[in-house]
Amino acid sequence: MAVPLPSAALCGVRSGRRSARPTDISLPREKLLRAKEIKARKKILGENRQNAEMERAARLRTALIPLDEVRAEWEKSSGPFHKQRVAEHCAVFRDLFRGATFTPWVTLRVEYSQEDEHVVPVYYGNMVTPSEASSPPAVSYEADKGSLWTLLLTNPGNDMQSGKEICHYLPPFPAMGTGYHRFIFLLFKQDRRIDSSEDVRPTLCHRLKLRTLSSFDLYRKHEDAMTPAGLAFQQCQWDSCVSWVSHQLLNMREPVFEFARPPVYHPPQVKFPRHQPLRYLDRYRDSKEPTYGIY
Repeated sequence: MAVPLPSAALCGVRSGRRSARPTDISLPREKLLRAKEIKARKKILGENRQNAEMERAARLRTALIPLDEVRAEWEKSSGPFHKQRVAEHCAVFRDLFRGATFTPWVTLRVEYSQEDEHVVPVYYGNMVTPSEASSPPAVSYEADKGSLWTLLLTNPGNDMQSGKEICHYLPPFPAMGTGYHRFIFLLFKQDRRIDSSEDVRPTLCHRLKLRTLSSFDLYRKHEDAMTPAGLAFQQCQWDSCVSWVSHQLLNMREPVFEFARPPVYHPPQVKFPRHQPLRYLDRYRDSKEPTYGIY
């Protein structure tokens, strides 16, 4: 069941006061009793202590830890909360849902296939170059048969949608000089079918104006029918592939930005500078000649 987004809660304000916590729009989930969880853990610890072979392997440092099983357990237990904290740190929820948050209960696996048969995975803020992301990724998740889902790929501030081929995949093209960009995969669980005919773009849509779509407005439009359930995101910065996308796909001049560095700030000069370095006066001299060695 979808959780509506009250406008006041999104802005962190409710009834003239700042909200203590952001609105939670997560999928409903049955809470496990803490007592049962602790009891299950104690049972496992007891069985491990009585396992002589495990004790011997640990003592001889020959024990092998099944990392696949560890990751699977992490995905079911504390993993969703860790992902949520990372997304909050990277301002994902602030920019996409204007402050509302959700716990990604559904594990979303995203991988870019490369020519040499290896894959580049998308985790939670790892670096993926535009060249590695030049082809559409493979996306997988566990779902009940017959359930309905919506997949959204968005670049906050420059939103693009990809799901039921509403808008085809376009490789990332972070402009030179703009630093790192976040590209976020969002998975929504649908309660029913959604009429997306108004959002459908042409089959090959390379016009940025047509591709622009606010992920927040999209969610507000269908919030009664879909709820965010999964999350994965990558970071990209410029490489040579961006030039090819700009010239060949978008048919436009590649934008290049330069950082205008502001002048160095110095506090007002004091007459008797105490506990300052010898070169303190260099900050306030009109000429570039250093005073080091004159004192």
